[in-house]
Amino acid sequence: MKVPFVDLHAQYLTIKPEMDAAIARVIAESAYIRGPQVDAFEQAWAATLGVKHCVSCANGTDALYIAMRGLGVKPGDEVITTAHSWISTTETITQAGGRVVFCDTDDQTFTMDVRQIESKITPRTVGIIPVHLYGQPCDMDAIMAIAAKHKLWVIEDCAQSHLARYKGRLTGTFGNAATFSFYPGKNLGAYGDAGALVTNDDKLADWCATYARHGGKGEHIMEGINSRLDGLQAAVLNVKLPHLQKWTEARRAVAAKYHQLLAHVPGLRLPAVAADRDHVYHLYVVRTDRRDELKRHLGDAGISTVLNYPKALPFYPAYAYLGHQPADFPVAHANQSRILSLPIYPEMTDEMIGYVAGAIRGFYGVR
Repeated sequence: MKVPFVDLHAQYLTIKPEMDAAIARVIAESAYIRGPQVDAFEQAWAATLGVKHCVSCANGTDALYIAMRGLGVKPGDEVITTAHSWISTTETITQAGGRVVFCDTDDQTFTMDVRQIESKITPRTVGIIPVHLYGQPCDMDAIMAIAAKHKLWVIEDCAQSHLARYKGRLTGTFGNAATFSFYPGKNLGAYGDAGALVTNDDKLADWCATYARHGGKGEHIMEGINSRLDGLQAAVLNVKLPHLQKWTEARRAVAAKYHQLLAHVPGLRLPAVAADRDHVYHLYVVRTDRRDELKRHLGDAGISTVLNYPKALPFYPAYAYLGHQPADFPVAHANQSRILSLPIYPEMTDEMIGYVAGAIRGFYGVR
């Protein structure tokens, strides 16, 4: 049996008539830039989250950058974030003019270790970017309390947490702003790059929308950038959005099956979910000291796995100038040689899940 890491074609087949009609409609209307599909998606995503504004962007990376520019990040400003994420979280801090300040990750949840945040705050600190990594929310009560105490802004990086909840409240609704990626492999994904930022701040939303569209149409009130969601991608997202809740439940069902089948495998650590959080399992990440061996074993069995991510951010050459050592972020450093992402997507069958679990159990000699 072959088990791909993700199967977007299988997803397409479940929505093919709707999707084909939506794409054909955009082509027939020639509404490729902005247009009714983009407007409809911005309204629908804002309504889904219960926020006032959604500003669509070309991708999730742009959304982070634009949000920071809108919040006034300037050279010398420090922004605190996690040591374990995709580089979009941190490269946008630097590109906006700020300086990255890392916190280690929580050993249980892979999210930012909130106990470290206050020790990282200096007179130059302006904000915090919590990342709801793999689909599990951060400890937002603690983060928002620290931000309020020190008068810092918060941008939630929700690239992997569509419909995840912290104490019943959707991620993306806590901070001054939140950003989303709709990269094809995300829980809600386009057929190319796409992203958005959301906020309840009228002035911030207006500034960000203007900046993302060359500083204004007709009358350019500032120099901006070109970061527009196109009509075709918006149409794709409009078709997929009504299915997102059932797809999320299907992901949770796959995760529950993995938990059941792998619960007693010695040497394999399964993802933990904090009691006050609803995980959406963008990724199902296990940990083992035999990670590379297990990855090869699964590959030989036709099972595709991925490393999310091969290194913790402070240890990439891009951040060598910060001079960090493994002892600075012991959890993130240890995780980089232990983590392995297993296939997880709504279209996985019980047979596929059982095959993956069986291959893992066989590797460890568990019957």
